[in-house]
Amino acid sequence: MKPDLSVDFAGIKLKNPVLTASGTFGYGYELADLIPLKKLGGIVTKTITLEPRPGNPQPRIAEVESGMLNTIGLQNIGVKAFVEEPLEKLSKIGVPVFVSVAGACLSDYVETVQILKTHKCVSAIELNLSCPNLKKKIVCHDLPLMTDVIKQVKRISKVPVIAKLSPLVNDIAELALTAQNAGADGITLTNTYPAMAIDIKTFKSKLSTVKGGMSGACIKPMSIRCVYDAYPALKVPIIGCGGIMTGEDAVEFILAGATAVSVGTASLVSPESLINIINGIESVLKEKQIKSVKDIIGIINK
Repeated sequence: MKPDLSVDFAGIKLKNPVLTASGTFGYGYELADLIPLKKLGGIVTKTITLEPRPGNPQPRIAEVESGMLNTIGLQNIGVKAFVEEPLEKLSKIGVPVFVSVAGACLSDYVETVQILKTHKCVSAIELNLSCPNLKKKIVCHDLPLMTDVIKQVKRISKVPVIAKLSPLVNDIAELALTAQNAGADGITLTNTYPAMAIDIKTFKSKLSTVKGGMSGACIKPMSIRCVYDAYPALKVPIIGCGGIMTGEDAVEFILAGATAVSVGTASLVSPESLINIINGIESVLKEKQIKSVKDIIGIINK
């Protein structure tokens, strides 16, 4: 019997638990000619801000052992342009659309969501509270600010609000619980890890900003630990991400407590990885004779 891969994430019905991760899949529709996007559980867009952002100077990406460094700096076209074209195209794919949102201050988040909330095709808002590639302080490291952002966005949003958090804290469970208590309907764990690399030929950093965000297979064990630690403290579901390259990797996150997973670097390396990961989850369940992916969520914690 074919296993049931469907999950309910904060009231959103997903045909399977595999989402794209913000920042590595463009706005979400550009790869429609390469993979069947309708097979995905959902799409998380690249992060949108109130005003357009040019991002950081080149070079902004560097390949490193078992991973990738990036310092894109939230380059995007701004929310007004986003709803005019990319969001319109996303609405025709037929899968839930999670729009990632960031801002330099509380009002930026609120005004961006005010514009998005008039569009019915937005299934959820993922608040990027943890981007490490900006000069400003990471939002989720300022607990009063993070709380205000979640509360104010939740007050005006018509769809579930998800808080994407940084792993760079002493107690990830406490941070996730604070976000939940502020009104978050779900938690994404985690964002990239600050790191750097130096070119020994030029004696210069491989990134224009010297430091950037580390992603890829090398961060998977650390990210799974974050999910495992946060899961017992929460009543809201978790999106697990960080280093998922295969279906087996995704199952590890689910066993640790993730209801859904988002795939970043693997989809950048090969868009087909997303479909392979969905198939890989199904294969694991078949091999273990498990009827539903919901049956294994968080069982390592039980």
